[in-house]
Amino acid sequence: MRGRDVLVVGGGRVAQRRVPVLLEAGARVTLVAPAVSAALEDLAAAGHLTWLRRVYAPGDVAGPEAPAYWLVHAATDDPAANAAVAEEAEGARVWCVRADDRHASSAWTPASGTANGITVGVVASGDPRRSAGLRDAITEGLTDGTLDARRGRERLRGVALVGGGPGDPGLITVRGQQLLSQADVVVVDRLAPTSLLDRLPADVEIVDASKIPYGRSMTQEDINEVLVDRAARGLFVVRLKGGDSFLFGRGGEEAAACAAAGVPVIAVPGVTSALAAPASAGIPATHRGVAQDLHIVSAHVPPGDSRSTVDWAGLAAAGGTVIVLMGVERIEAITQALVSHGRSADTPVAVVQEATLPGQRTVTGTLATIAAAVRSAHVRPPAVVIIGEVVKTARDLDILHTGTQFEHHRLATGRDPQ
Repeated sequence: MRGRDVLVVGGGRVAQRRVPVLLEAGARVTLVAPAVSAALEDLAAAGHLTWLRRVYAPGDVAGPEAPAYWLVHAATDDPAANAAVAEEAEGARVWCVRADDRHASSAWTPASGTANGITVGVVASGDPRRSAGLRDAITEGLTDGTLDARRGRERLRGVALVGGGPGDPGLITVRGQQLLSQADVVVVDRLAPTSLLDRLPADVEIVDASKIPYGRSMTQEDINEVLVDRAARGLFVVRLKGGDSFLFGRGGEEAAACAAAGVPVIAVPGVTSALAAPASAGIPATHRGVAQDLHIVSAHVPPGDSRSTVDWAGLAAAGGTVIVLMGVERIEAITQALVSHGRSADTPVAVVQEATLPGQRTVTGTLATIAAAVRSAHVRPPAVVIIGEVVKTARDLDILHTGTQFEHHRLATGRDPQ
């Protein structure tokens, strides 16, 4: 449809679904309707389509003033008007899709989708629900690798730095899943959604790049070497991490190593646990009238250490929400530093362990009490520390420990918690 004229008659829900698809395909859309949805009005105001603010009139399809339309959509809520549009289109030998009566349509609109560079269009006897269901099944299979689309494709090259999200495999982005399904090599961290690896074809090489705290680990230099080596062999490499590659994930170092070796790199953002952990526990990281600033810091070295670049005094004075990653082992030093720099010892704190996973749990307290609570509850990494009045806000709103965790449990297990 690129560069071709299309007429859409009607400005309601059906038109709102179909017009964006036509515009994305490059069509020149003329919309005839006395009133349209807010989304369609916005598209018209931005100049993306031509809106004729009136009811359909004979000649709109094939009259002397009408463009040479290639396709017509009759999408009003008036069957008589739709029939008139279709009749004029038939007389002008222009394909017409009737939204209200597929049996009276000279053309049907396929349910379409794109995955891994493949565009799928499905028409199931004009049944839109069945068509959409089949479309979704095919695109999901292409996305997660159940349908192997690697054969015969133009091979991808280089390295993709894919943020896998906070842990739940359903929280990887669509783009991240698409690239993962096309990988020849996957270099994976222990906090990445590793259950996704089971969907990959057996010939995909899996390189374990785990870094276990205070345990065995693969050095960053070795990881960089693997990325460059496999990509230099002409293989497509996915570096799969937990969270986001560029937020305390050393993605910048890996991108620099690839760039220095002349290896092309693409980065796919991921949902960071710094935001997913509070959200999954029902804690708003910001809240109107409570916290207008948010600070995300790493505590892989404690406050006062010469290697630390975190301004703990500034954080204490700022008063906003502070989210600490890699902070469980140093929770005493963190809380003491904030209190010593002037943050109230009564400041609410929550620690969320294994956010978005079935084992998620939340421990709460204050700057004065949270360290003891964490030790008593035997909280262990991975865990995210949330400091600020938003924790109290969540408790006051009765959403801490309830709404979002309930929904997460139901989605993860298919049943309600007992």
